[in-house]
Amino acid sequence: MSFAKTPKKDYYACIFSSIRTLEYNEEYNKMADEMDELAKLQDGYLGMESSRDKENNFGITVSYWESFKSIKDWKDNSNHKIAQKYGITNWYEHYEIRVCEVKYSYSKEQK
Repeated sequence: MSFAKTPKKDYYACIFSSIRTLEYNEEYNKMADEMDELAKLQDGYLGMESSRDKENNFGITVSYWESFKSIKDWKDNSNHKIAQKYGITNWYEHYEIRVCEVKYSYSKEQK
């Protein structure tokens, strides 16, 4: 896992929090890999960070974007819409999506 390389300010974050079902893991993993690669090709994509607790299946994925329009375009991508449908019907017990504007950020560099 690595941190996304983002600007210091004025970009957007899409926060996807979810609880996964215990079923369809192979199909989910395949689709997740495909969506990761597809997102990287989208205009305005800056990066992504993701983590999941295997004990309770709670996960958070944060994707970073240049603009709100970039996020909307990603949401409306036809292949991503297919993944969304499977997510709703098969892969998630519950999820929340939050979109926010990042006004500034800072970090501590790893040694």
